Amino acid sequence: MNPNSEPLVSVVTPVYNGAQYLRECIESVLAQTYSNWEYIIVNNCSTDGTLQIAEEYARQDDRMRLYSNDTFLDIIANHNRAFRLISRQSKYCKQVSADDWIFPECLTRMVTVAEANPSVGIVGSYQLSGDIVKWQGFQYPQTVVSGREMGRRNFLQRQVFVKGQPLLGFGDPTSLMYRSDTVRRSAAFFPNSSPHADTSACFEILQHSDFGFVYQVLSYERNHAESQSSASQRVNRQLPQNLSDLLHYGSAYLCENELERQVCETLKRYQRFLAVNYFLESRGKEFWDHHKGRLRELGYPLTYFALLKAAVLTVLQESVNPLQAIEKVWRHVFPGPTESGIGTAQSRSIQSARNSTSTS
Repeated sequence: MNPNSEPLVSVVTPVYNGAQYLRECIESVLAQTYSNWEYIIVNNCSTDGTLQIAEEYARQDDRMRLYSNDTFLDIIANHNRAFRLISRQSKYCKQVSADDWIFPECLTRMVTVAEANPSVGIVGSYQLSGDIVKWQGFQYPQTVVSGREMGRRNFLQRQVFVKGQPLLGFGDPTSLMYRSDTVRRSAAFFPNSSPHADTSACFEILQHSDFGFVYQVLSYERNHAESQSSASQRVNRQLPQNLSDLLHYGSAYLCENELERQVCETLKRYQRFLAVNYFLESRGKEFWDHHKGRLRELGYPLTYFALLKAAVLTVLQESVNPLQAIEKVWRHVFPGPTESGIGTAQSRSIQSARNSTSTS
């Protein structure tokens, strides 16, 4: 792409106490092979060295703009403030989370796909997360998927996990690029306060545009205990948000029968998850306050009867494979010294029984 004809890309990094990783994030933007970008960093009242690091880099490159909030904003509000600060001349918007980074060809490859396909509102790509490549399921060499097909795919397909990491979906903010006119369309680009509001934004955009994909690893997601994804996994905020997105956007992508079936199945999976945690796990007040509050908001208040019913259905389902059910219960009741949580002798007994069953 001719540098003189490159459209402006707004790169945004909302950050709170990101000093440990921010340098690597900023350096990855500075290292882009694409040159026509502006970089907006929004410091959310950080108490570590975040502000000083951002100021240091901003003094060295006039394409960078630094803003500091006067008062602390919640995470989604801070993201939305960053999106509102992009230039009017910007054609594309690329978020880079403060603890992630992008590889040198990221902007070049994404802009190339978007420029070649004016119907595309979002461009995604593969992303490295630890040693796992995420956001799979695309069929090479198809570069553009219709918005409706992408929405249906994300509502109807079952997620695949490797080491607890989801492999399928639109992507996350660091792996995606948006057309700036879609970002400017609303004061709140991320349309709700959920940590997974970026997925909701994708459902919003794809009602009116298509999805582009680059078959290349263009970003790196850092996994650590303080990250938002780790915090979300601890409480499993994804389950209520899946149900919320289905209720808000499902009718745009699914027929009436499909939507009714998906809501029913999603609610059943959610209630099964809560039943297991109620009867077999020890969960704190934060966990239950979150899920009871979310279900109440969505019109499905949690009751003891619903938990009991879900527990009974789970037991019946597990009874099809009794050895697996026994092993699960044993792990909860009698955690042993081995990694699996089963005592060595008990583990050998269960494995022996399982082997004899599989060969009979």
